[in-house]
Amino acid sequence: MKKLFAFLVVLGMFLTSANADDLLKTVQNRGVLKAGVKYDFPPFGFVNAKGQVVGFDIDLIKYIAKKLGVKPEFTQVTSKTRIAMVQSGTVDIAAASMTHKVKRDLPIDFTISYYFDGQSILARKDCKAKSYKDFSGKRVGVIQGATSGDNFKKVCPKVKLVYFQEYPQAIMALKRGKIDAVSTDYTWCATQAKNSHGQFKVIGKPFTFEPYGMGVRENESNFRDAVNFAIQDAVRDGTYQRLYKKWFGTEPNRLPEVWPK
Repeated sequence: MKKLFAFLVVLGMFLTSANADDLLKTVQNRGVLKAGVKYDFPPFGFVNAKGQVVGFDIDLIKYIAKKLGVKPEFTQVTSKTRIAMVQSGTVDIAAASMTHKVKRDLPIDFTISYYFDGQSILARKDCKAKSYKDFSGKRVGVIQGATSGDNFKKVCPKVKLVYFQEYPQAIMALKRGKIDAVSTDYTWCATQAKNSHGQFKVIGKPFTFEPYGMGVRENESNFRDAVNFAIQDAVRDGTYQRLYKKWFGTEPNRLPEVWPK
């Protein structure tokens, strides 16, 4: 009986500790939502001419933080570091153009999908290619930690992938002719082409489906629910649609799912 009693005491302490460590309560008690965002992926997250971190992901996090009753605090993540920074607790959430894939859902959890994209190709204006099929034997830049390299290899096995840590490095290599193209999500490619004054263009149509989710720590259902509810509230009150038009210039062709109340 003494052993059983001791076990129950320890179990009770563990459960109390687990409850005390609830991430939602921690964030609200702290008064700050620590968000990992990209600084090099317009229009989702980037540093503007004034040195401010701005973008669609940033504005959506600001809305979520307000719904949680806290202030947002932004930290730079990359495709390579974002999952590890969520796991370690360096950030509470990663809103970083991250495709929700089964293998990524093993080390962390994800919110509902809040944006829908597909992989595309950015090349110089003189590129003669019509689709990914024309890049066999060509040098295509992709980002470490992103899904784009594996995706491209599946559809074009003989492509020569060149890996970069960040997008500005890939763009510079493309400008200098060191690679033939950069492949990543269509929205980024289209933004780069639009801002290049005719230097770049998008090749072909998107050839994958990329649903973006925000990464959160495993087994923090209260926190994940609160973020999901906030995203859905943004759709209900029109904030999501307004931010979408602000950053992408069009009305959304697909909205995040909204659960009946």
